[in-house]
Formats: sequence, C-alpha cells, structure tokens
Amino acid sequence: MIEQHLNACKARVEACLVAQLNQLPRSEVQLADAVAYSLKVGGKRLRPALVYSAAASLRADLTLFPPNLTPLDLAAAAIESIHTYSLVHDDLPAMDNDDLRRGQPTVHRQYDEATAILVGDALQAWAFELLTQIDTLPADKVVAMVKELAQASGPKGMVLGQALDMQATGASESVDYLKQLHSLKTGALIRSALRLGAYCMNAGSKERRVLSAYGDAIGLCFQVVDDILDVTTDSATLGKTAGKDQEADKLTYVKLLGLEGAKAEAQHLCAQAKASVADLPNPQVLVELADYICNRAS
Repeated sequence: MIEQHLNACKARVEACLVAQLNQLPRSEVQLADAVAYSLKVGGKRLRPALVYSAAASLRADLTLFPPNLTPLDLAAAAIESIHTYSLVHDDLPAMDNDDLRRGQPTVHRQYDEATAILVGDALQAWAFELLTQIDTLPADKVVAMVKELAQASGPKGMVLGQALDMQATGASESVDYLKQLHSLKTGALIRSALRLGAYCMNAGSKERRVLSAYGDAIGLCFQVVDDILDVTTDSATLGKTAGKDQEADKLTYVKLLGLEGAKAEAQHLCAQAKASVADLPNPQVLVELADYICNRAS
C-alpha cells in the first residue's frame, strides 16, 4: 500500500511541477532548462509525499487527488523546489563536491558551476512564488505557510544545519550536537512539509504540534538511515556517491554510535514517530511511511 501511495504522490507533484515549469520564460540562456533538469532527474519525492500524507492523516474521508489543482499540490511543489535547491548547492565543489545525484550528473557537472548556483537561487525564490499562487485558502493561512517554509529553509533551519555540518567535518562532537545539526539540516524541511499539509487542511495548533513531533522523529530517523546506507550500500543503489561521508571525515551517527548502534537508534526514532500520531483521525499512512523511511534501501 505505501509504495502505491508514494507513487501516486510522486505522479501528482510531478504533474504540478511540469505545469509550472512550462510557464518559465525561455531565452538564449539555459537557466530554465537547467532548473527543469534539476527537478526531473528523479528522486522519491518523499517531502511532497509528507505534505499529502499529513493532510490524509487529518481526515479519513479525504479525496487526496481531485482533478483540479489544490493547495496541497502547490505546497508539495514548493517543498520539492526548496529540497532540490538544497541538493544542487550541497553538490557544489565548495560544499560536498559530488558528481552524482539521483543517479545522474549533478547540475554543476551537467552544465557548469555558475549555472548550478543560479539554479539553486531560482528554485529557492520559485518555491515561495508557488505558495503565493494558492488562492483557495485565506490570505493569513498563505502568509503562515510562506513563513513556515522560510523559517524551515533559511538561517533558522536547513541552511543553519548545513553550516553546522560543514563546521563539524573532521571534528569530534557529541550525539546531542549531531541531533541538533540534523534536526535543522534534514529535519526542518521534513517537519515543514507535514505542517504545510496541515495548513492546507485548516488544521489547528494541536494537530500541527502532533505532526511536528512526528517530523522531528522521522527527520532524525531519515538521517540516521542515510548515514547507515552511506557505509553499507553502493553508489548505483544510492544514486549518489557512497562512502563520501566517511572519506570526508563527516560527523555521522555511524561514526559516533557504530553501525549497530545507529541501526538501533533508527528503530527507536521510528517507534517514537509512530507513537506520536496514534491519536490522529487517520494515522495509518504516516505509520507506514515511518516504517518505509526506517527500512529503506536507498
């Protein structure tokens, strides 16, 4: 069931992204083509799936994919735009200096470094434009969604986490430091995806807090599993260069806890995530997503 749900979410957000990409201006420069390349090279579209899944968890009778464009589609496209921007910039020579992303050449390898920087800049701004296209929710809700995504992706969230990650390379830090780092670098955007789904459903602060708690746990679980896969899986399966974290002496859960300790931590966080949403009207999809994230092979 969860694979079918993820495929449906992926198809829905990709249709929205293509429709929006077709509205970008074409010119003699290749920016629009490079933006499209960055978004079309694949990926699980997990963060968009969390937008849709959060909405589904709040109403058991929800028709998740009506024929018309919905706030959920634009929110899902916005979160994927921010996520893709972060990957494009993370792969740059000044950051992780990677050649592969989602099994394809990274943007700076496919085009050039300057184009990759501009692609990231464009995707970041475009995400907020997508949210402002939502016209079926009250204006104050749309403003709240813009603020939510900005805080999750900027100097209070993902970007701060990336800065902490770069500072920690080669350092000897604690597990608490690593949790703080990844709750920002990875967890902030995952948490935001769930909260955007809640805003689309006009959910109250209590529901948003529940989904935030789920996001906190599942965001950390996602990163722990990422660290495990970096040392146990090959590049072809991962779709990116395996072993990079170890080679660069990155601070990881495997480095601090050992492989078995990291696996135990992932299971603990998965259980914590599932318990946090037990009282929602329709928690099953989030429960299955937690298991999927914890047990994924790539």
